[in-house]
Amino acid sequence: MLKGNKELWMAIVASVVITVFYAYVIYATGKTPAAGELFGHTLGILGFLLMLMTETLYSLRKRSRSVRWGRMSEWLEFHIFTGLVGPFMVFLHTSWKFNGLAGAVTLMTAIVVISGFIGRYIYTRIPRTSEGIELDTSLGSAQAAAIANARRMMSVWHMVHIPIGMALFTAAFIHIGGALYYATFLK
Repeated sequence: MLKGNKELWMAIVASVVITVFYAYVIYATGKTPAAGELFGHTLGILGFLLMLMTETLYSLRKRSRSVRWGRMSEWLEFHIFTGLVGPFMVFLHTSWKFNGLAGAVTLMTAIVVISGFIGRYIYTRIPRTSEGIELDTSLGSAQAAAIANARRMMSVWHMVHIPIGMALFTAAFIHIGGALYYATFLK
């Protein structure tokens, strides 16, 4: 069980460690860390960087035909790990306040993460090599029909997951720009 889902277990362990540290900060300061304070900013920055890595590095590796930077299965594991831990850190960064643009970014983040779980489920329904290349469907008509259906579901999933992710990052960059301008540069 651990071998097939190691990225999920690593994300859970990382999230528990982050939660313990977050709880310690609450215990030491007696309050929830504000998003605009050092600890809150650090959570937001690190979480956003992990999310940015989730969005860009896996996509670059997937589209690279000439350069081989490791196996696709390892990149998918990295994508899943950073796609869980980064949003978790950003969620803690919110200080449990979900209003305005930041609230919309948090909502879109939750939608993208949930969509990612759905995509992972669909992805596992399509037989692949260790490099992530889809196998031929000449395995019998019933199995071929099931695989073709999974491929159709995957293409529909891409049409939802990717545009929401792009909207998320657009809104996140606007939020970051606004936070820098209003909370940092105007002081």
